[in-house]
Amino acid sequence: MKKLTLTVVGFACVAIGLIFILLPGPAVIFIPLGLAILSTQYPWAKNWLRKSQRMMRKSAVQMDSWWLKFKHRR
Repeated sequence: MKKLTLTVVGFACVAIGLIFILLPGPAVIFIPLGLAILSTQYPWAKNWLRKSQRMMRKSAVQMDSWWLKFKHRR
């Protein structure tokens, strides 16, 4: 019963996150949250969680470097 509940909640969070990609909303919160919940039960979810964390970290570094360049131009 616990595994089923975690699976349903995890997939629901991922689904809401995917909807929020198209609509305004916090997709960056819901997708990793759903993957984190699913990763407690499924190894493939842990792999996707790690991939998404790497992509978000890379994007954050790129935005930081862009912001520093933009800030110095002023």
